[in-house]
Amino acid sequence: MVSAPSSFRDRRLAIIDDRNLQGRALCRALAAATDAWLVELFDAVVPTGATGLALVAVGGYGRGELAPGSDLDVWLVHDNHAGVGEIAERLWYPIWDSGTKLGHAVRTPKQALKLAADDLDTATAALSMRALAGDDHLVADLFERMTAQWQKRSKRWLTEMAERTRARHESCDEVAFLLEPDLKESRGGLRDIHTIRWIQETHPVLHEGDDFRLTTAEETFLAVRVALHRALDRPGDRLLLERQDDVAKALDLPNADALMALVAASARTVAWISDESWARVESLLAGPVGLVFRRDRPIGPGLVLRDGEVHLEAGADIAGDPSLILRAAVAAARHRARFDRHSLEQLVTAQPVLEGRWSDEARAALVELLNTGHDAIRVIETLDQLRLLERILPEWAPVRSRPQRNAYHRFTVDRHLCETAANAAARSNEVSRPDLLLVGAWLHDLGKGYPGDHTVVGMELMGTVAARMGFAPDDVSVLVDMVRLHLLLPDVATRRDLADPAVIRSVAENVGSLTTLELLGVLTEADSLATGPSAWGSWKAELVRTLVARSGHVLRGGEVGDVTSDGFPTEEIRVLMARGDEVLEGLGTTLTVVCPDRPGLFSRVSGTLSLRGLTVLAADAYSAEGMASSQFKVEPGSDPIDWEGVCDDLRRVLAGRMALEARLAERARTYRSRSSVFSLTAPASVRVDNQASDDATVVEVHAPNRLGVLYRITRALADLDLDIRLAKVATLGHEVVDTFYVCTRAGAKVEDRDHIRELERAILHQVSFT
Repeated sequence: MVSAPSSFRDRRLAIIDDRNLQGRALCRALAAATDAWLVELFDAVVPTGATGLALVAVGGYGRGELAPGSDLDVWLVHDNHAGVGEIAERLWYPIWDSGTKLGHAVRTPKQALKLAADDLDTATAALSMRALAGDDHLVADLFERMTAQWQKRSKRWLTEMAERTRARHESCDEVAFLLEPDLKESRGGLRDIHTIRWIQETHPVLHEGDDFRLTTAEETFLAVRVALHRALDRPGDRLLLERQDDVAKALDLPNADALMALVAASARTVAWISDESWARVESLLAGPVGLVFRRDRPIGPGLVLRDGEVHLEAGADIAGDPSLILRAAVAAARHRARFDRHSLEQLVTAQPVLEGRWSDEARAALVELLNTGHDAIRVIETLDQLRLLERILPEWAPVRSRPQRNAYHRFTVDRHLCETAANAAARSNEVSRPDLLLVGAWLHDLGKGYPGDHTVVGMELMGTVAARMGFAPDDVSVLVDMVRLHLLLPDVATRRDLADPAVIRSVAENVGSLTTLELLGVLTEADSLATGPSAWGSWKAELVRTLVARSGHVLRGGEVGDVTSDGFPTEEIRVLMARGDEVLEGLGTTLTVVCPDRPGLFSRVSGTLSLRGLTVLAADAYSAEGMASSQFKVEPGSDPIDWEGVCDDLRRVLAGRMALEARLAERARTYRSRSSVFSLTAPASVRVDNQASDDATVVEVHAPNRLGVLYRITRALADLDLDIRLAKVATLGHEVVDTFYVCTRAGAKVEDRDHIRELERAILHQVSFT
C-alpha cells in the first residue's frame, strides 16, 4: 500500500527534526526515505513487470545530497511508452501534495541525449544519474551513453564551464571573505566542488590528497547547509548573519566566529584546488608546447622552471638550505608560475621550521617575495594550504582564516595582511626602507589572532619575529612602532582638527622620526585599501597627506604655526559674517552656510542633508557676534548633487516650515538596513577629552550608522547649549565615529563633571533609538 503524501511528509519532518543526524548523514537519510516512497509510488502506478520505463534521480538528489530545503530532481525515462503522460501525472501529484518542491522531466533516451548534447545543466545533471525504480537496463544504457557523450564533448563543456565559473565568481564573490556567503554559488563553495568533479570525469586534474581535501570541505559545507536550512525552516544557501549563531550552536561550535573560520578555511581550500585544477585544464587543452619551452630553465640554486612550474632540482638540500622555500616562492611569484606539486610534497616532508636567527639571504628572499605585490598572494596561499607558511612563520597559525565579521573589513585577518603588503609593494620605491615597509605591512595585525588588545600583543609579536628574521635592533624598534602606531594617522586625520597646533605636535611627538612617519603614511593607505571600499577615498587620502606633511614639517624642526594657519573660517567667510550677509550655497561636494546664529543650527543643516540621502564626511562651524558659518563636506555619489533642492529644503527648515524630525522618523522607518548587521557593532559610546585641543572639548561618539545619527547627536549638543566648532564624521561600514570640537556659549571648554555626565547621557539617549 502506498503511503499518503501526509505520511511521507511526517516521515521527512521526523528525519529533519532528528538532531543526531547532521550534514551528509541527514542528506542520505532524507534521500533514502524519499527513494523508498518514490518506489512505492512507481510500483503503484506502473504495471508489474513493465519494461521500457524508469524513474531516475539526477543532480543533487542523484548524488544523495538532499538537504531539508533541496529540490527533488527526477526524470521519468521511457522507451516511447504509450501511457507515459498519465503515469507521470499520477507520480507527480502526490509529490506536490507532500509539499516537496519538484523538478521533473519526462524523456525518451533519445530526447535526453539530444538535450544533454546542447545544454550543460542537463549534461551535468545526468552525470549523477541514479536509478530509483523501473527498468534498470534502460537506465544503465542511458547512463553509459550519457557519459560517453560527455567525454566526446568534453572540450566544449570545459570551455563553457570555465566561462560560467569566471562569471559566477565575479558576481557571487568568495565564500571565505563574505559577511554572508552563498555556500553554493560563491567562489570556493559547493558549485566549485561539483565543477571540479565534473572536470575529473574526463581530465584527471586532481593530485594525490586533493580528493580528500575536497571531500573534507564538502562535509563542512553540507553540515552548515543542513543546519542553515533547519534554522531558516526553508531553502536558502546564503549564510545570513542573524542565523550564524544558530548554525554554530547546531554544529557544537563555540560561536559564530568559529563557524565562519571553519567555512572560510574550507572555502579557501576549494578555491585553491579549483584554481590549480583549471590551470591544469588550460595546460591540457593547450597541448604540446615545443621542446624549447619544455627544457629546464635554472632560476636559482636548487630550482628550475619547467613547463611553467617551479620545480626543485633532484638532490636539492631542503633541510640544509633554510632559504630554499622562500627563494622558490619568489621564483613562483616573479615568473607567475605555479609550484610543481611533487616539489611541494617534498617541501611538506622535509622543510624544517625556520627557528633561530634567519640568514640575510632568507630575510632578503622574504622581502623580495612581498615586493612582488599581488603576485605574492597566490604563492603565499599555496604555502598556506599545505601549512608550509607556518614553517616559515609559526606565529601565523592563529590568524589563519580568522574572520573579522563586520561590514567594514573585506577579508579574513590573514588575507588582509597579505593584501596590505601587496598594496604597500606598489609604493615601496617611495620610502627609504622598503624592507621595513613590506614586513611591517605584512605583520601589522598579527596580534588579532591572539587574546588581548591586538596592538599591544602585536607589538610583542613583532619584536620577537623581527629579531628572529635578523633585523638590527633599531630596525626592530621601527617595526614595533609601525604596529603601535598603525592606526594613528587615519584616526587623527578623520577625527581631529588638523588646524590645531596641539594635534600636529602630538602626532610628531608620537611618531618620533621622519623614517617612521613616511612608513606610516604608506602603511595607512595600504591598510585602508585592504580593509574595504569604505575605508579609503579621496577625502581621507587628502586628510592623511595633510597630516603627514604638517607632522613632517615639525619633525624637520619647523614651527607648528607655519602649517596650521589655513583653518576655518576663511578670510572670505569672515568678511561675509562681518557684513551680516547670508549665504546658502552648494558647490561640488561642499555646502556653505552663513546666516544669523540660532540654537540647533548645525543639527538642522545636518538633518536636512540626511533627509536628502547625503552622507556627511566632515563639517566646520564658527560663530561670532550673532553670525554663524559652517561648511559641510558630503560623500560624492554617481550623480551630481541637487544642491538647489537641498538649499530649498534647508530654507524651509530654518524658517520653521518643515517638520524635520517627523520627516526623518518617517524615512528611518523605511531605511533598509538589517538589525543583524547592527548587532555586530559595539554598543554606542561617548568619550569626552579636554586634553586633545587647546581651546575646545573633544567629544568622540561611536554609534551604529543609522539614518539621521549626526542630526540626533548634534541636536543633543544643542539641547545642552553647546557650540560646535568642528565636526569630523567617519563611517566604518555600519558604525560611525563622529568627533566634535565643542565649547560653551562663553567659549570655554566643558570641564564641569556634572555637565560632562549630562552630555554623555544626552548623546547616548539620542543614538540608542531603535
